[in-house]
Amino acid sequence: MSPKFHMNSPVWRIGTSRSSLMMSDHSFLYVMERGTSPIDWCEFNYTHTPFIAELINTTSNILFLIFPPILCQLFRQYANNIDRGIYIIWTLFAVVGICSAYFHATLSLLGQLLDELAILWLLAFAFGMWLPRTYYPRWIHNDRKKFKKVMMLISVIASFAAFIYPWINSFALMTLGIPTFFLLTKEIRQCRIQRIRRLGWRCCICWIAAVTSWILDRMFCDTWSAYNLPYLHGVWHIMIAIASYTVCVLFAYFDAIHNYQDLLPVIKFWPQDKDYGIPYIELKNAA
Repeated sequence: MSPKFHMNSPVWRIGTSRSSLMMSDHSFLYVMERGTSPIDWCEFNYTHTPFIAELINTTSNILFLIFPPILCQLFRQYANNIDRGIYIIWTLFAVVGICSAYFHATLSLLGQLLDELAILWLLAFAFGMWLPRTYYPRWIHNDRKKFKKVMMLISVIASFAAFIYPWINSFALMTLGIPTFFLLTKEIRQCRIQRIRRLGWRCCICWIAAVTSWILDRMFCDTWSAYNLPYLHGVWHIMIAIASYTVCVLFAYFDAIHNYQDLLPVIKFWPQDKDYGIPYIELKNAA
């Protein structure tokens, strides 16, 4: 039993040596049981309520649920004139928050897989929508629709594979997540509009702060626990939510400025257009 488990919490039954769900002697429903994930975060378990394993890590996903309805409204013009797939992006954003909350509330292996797969699908769909065509494989022939289908096929294969070999999730997320950061910094450096550059660098700072919080929570848990502050993973949720929706807005803008210049896309902020708030895209020359 992990030392961070409350004395009345469920027993951790699946070890990290398990490389495949198919190796379990139990029924598939077993992975839904509490405490079956081999991953446990620094927050003390079942200390605030006997019903939620990690209360702060669960509730800190709230931004993933607050932002999507607002962003769906703000991006109606973009959806009507450029790509209605933006609605799927914001829906997947909410799905990430729901799956993450479920995982941290139960620490179940199913919750872990759903959490990771939701992130994978969000990343894959975003790549399909906004990856610059200059990075496409030659056999794609600059065909955005074809590239979207390829990314969907990869996601489906990775999803099935993850239920057999869960470690594939981490590999897939790194494969898509790390290039996203470098592509963003490249676009920011090439951009000459100061408002966009400021937003981009703020996004990078949020991303770095999020990753730093994640690493510190994993590597120095004993230190934070000694000071009764084992909540850095909750900070990760907040910072990565801000960074994630901002990077989606930025890539949507970069794609629009490169491919839909006639619509005159600009970045605005809600509720007040003063460089702070929730960024979105306005098309000045759209109907």
